[in-house]
Amino acid sequence: MERRTANFRGATLTMKPTCEQLRELAARDPVLGEAMERVPPFPGFPVGRLARGSHFQAIARSISHQQLAGAAARTIYGRVCALTPGPRFPTVEECLSLPDEAFRDAGFSAGKTRAVKDLAGKCAAGSVRLRSVSRMSDDEVVDMLSGVWGIGEWTAQMFLMFRLGRLDVMPAGDLGVRQGMRILDGLEERPAPGAVLERAEPWRPLRSVGTWVLYRLCDP
Repeated sequence: MERRTANFRGATLTMKPTCEQLRELAARDPVLGEAMERVPPFPGFPVGRLARGSHFQAIARSISHQQLAGAAARTIYGRVCALTPGPRFPTVEECLSLPDEAFRDAGFSAGKTRAVKDLAGKCAAGSVRLRSVSRMSDDEVVDMLSGVWGIGEWTAQMFLMFRLGRLDVMPAGDLGVRQGMRILDGLEERPAPGAVLERAEPWRPLRSVGTWVLYRLCDP
C-alpha cells in the first residue's frame, strides 16, 4: 500500500488512503461502503491537536482522558498542563520531578498518576523507546506500551491509529467500535470483540478506515 510520510516534531504523518484504495474497500464490503458514503470521509491521522507535542505527551493525554467524559477530561488535562510552564502536558523530566500530590491535586486518580509516572520512568530508562516507534510494527508498539503500568491494548491502539497514522488498526474491544458494528449490521446487541475481529477481516489492510466509520455511526 502506497503511503506518503513526513516528519513532524517526532510524529510520523501518514497520509490517508487513495481514492482507489477506498473504492476497493467499499467493493469488498458493500455494507461498509454504503456507510462510508453517509459519514465524513476518513481524514488520515494525526491531525489537529493529535499531531502536537511529543509521543510521550500524546500517550499521557490518552491516559488522562481514560474513563472520563469530554468536559471533565479537558478540565483535568488543562490543570495538569498548568503544573509546568508552557501549554502542553509536562515532559518526561518534568513528570519525574513533580510529586504525586501535584497530579492528584490537579484531578488525576492514583492509577493515572502511577501510569504517567511509570511511562515517564520507562522512557527515561530506555525500555520504552518512543523516538524509534515509527520503525516498529503495530504488534511491537502494542507489546512495548503494554509493559507500562495502566496502559493496555486499547491505549496502544489509539496511539497507533490517531498518533502514528497506522492504517490497519481494529480495537475490537472498544465499546464504540462494538456499538458501531451493531448499527452497521442492524444487530440487536453489540457483538463480542471476537466477532468484531472476524467481521472486520475483509477490511484489511484498511481496518482503521472501518474503525473510523464505526465511530462515526455512533455520533448523534
